Amino acid sequence: MTERQILQIMGETGALLEGHFELRSKLHSNRYFQCANVLRYPRIAEKLCRAVTREVVKSGKLGKRIDGVISPAVGGILVGHEVARELGVKCIFAEKVQGEGTDASGKPNTVLALRRFSIKKGERYVVAEDVVTKGGRVQETIDLVKAAGGSVAGVVVLVDRSAGKVKFGRVPMFSLMQMTPETWTADECPMCKAGSKPVHPGS
Repeated sequence: MTERQILQIMGETGALLEGHFELRSKLHSNRYFQCANVLRYPRIAEKLCRAVTREVVKSGKLGKRIDGVISPAVGGILVGHEVARELGVKCIFAEKVQGEGTDASGKPNTVLALRRFSIKKGERYVVAEDVVTKGGRVQETIDLVKAAGGSVAGVVVLVDRSAGKVKFGRVPMFSLMQMTPETWTADECPMCKAGSKPVHPGS
């Protein structure tokens, strides 16, 4: 699939939005990928996830054995399911639970945890996510797998908003497409300075 085809699909399904948004990373942007909108359509989701997964497999960088796919909830769950389908392995997900303290807005901090599933020592996983900006949730998921005695062969995402800048140590990341939409801190955001208030569209 070409980038033009992917962008057309994202636009037609309402997955690519334009406006004033505050991202999960707390950065502000004038464009937002709400991949939940494209994932509403199972056949399209299957097509996009199959395309990136087959490129990953063709690269040979995952190695010969994959035991499962794990995703951070909730945005990555459907992506993980479709990637696992293409790889022919099981899929599991990590869930948000309340952590210690609060964030800058006073809301309780959340962390990822394995509540419904377990990982066996020595198992090799692929981490699947819908969109990566700074990669915080993906890194948390990698850390969960390693803490359980497993290893991570690679990270597969639909949209890499960092355009390849986000790294996860020696774990390779593969994306269907890369973009570098403009982002600003709240203090630097020109839309905030113009009096606009950001919205939080969700994952």
